[in-house]
Amino acid sequence: MGNEDRSQKRQGHPGRARRLMATQTNDGAAHAAPAWDPIVRLTHWCVALAVILNGLIVEDESLIHIWIGYVALGFLVLRLIWGVIGTEEARFTSFPPSIAAAKVHLGDMLLGERRPHKSHNPLGALMVYAIWGTLAVVVATGVMMESDPFPPTQGVSGFTAIFSEYERPYGDSEVLEEIHETAANVLLFLALIHVGGVLLESRLTGVNLVRAMVRGRRRTQGDEH
Repeated sequence: MGNEDRSQKRQGHPGRARRLMATQTNDGAAHAAPAWDPIVRLTHWCVALAVILNGLIVEDESLIHIWIGYVALGFLVLRLIWGVIGTEEARFTSFPPSIAAAKVHLGDMLLGERRPHKSHNPLGALMVYAIWGTLAVVVATGVMMESDPFPPTQGVSGFTAIFSEYERPYGDSEVLEEIHETAANVLLFLALIHVGGVLLESRLTGVNLVRAMVRGRRRTQGDEH
């Protein structure tokens, strides 16, 4: 009996081994499990497109600049609502902002350690809230600068009217304009850092974060396709 007991201790308890294998299986599956639902992906890419268009391509004094701003506002509001009533991964409770947790995650990332996150990782969470907050300032000041929320076209008709320039009434709105432009530049800077951080973390951890936001699934380098 004594020899059998010692042999079982060396081999480990069968039940414990099964639980360990189940845990390892679940951890591995966490990388390939659905990560982002369609609402999260839709709002993410539409806001990103709006920021690129209004920040780098579209003229500031054009009517389409205003309409793109309203589209960005609509998707931002949708994402904020979805953060309260949406799927578990999309809810704010799944990625609370924490500087301490972000520091720990940064250390793990630099060491090549992987810790699965069902939602945004701590660093990503800080960036997400920073981008949302800055975008809210940009949109709010943009709306406040307009005496007419939906300025009429000036001597231009048809589809091309939305690309026409218009004269914004200046005066008391100069301070708002300065805030608006500063916030817009900060937003572009945050977006650039965000893209760089995503590419760097994807390389260091082996988790393709861009593909996850496109397909809604996280996969590691060891996964096929």
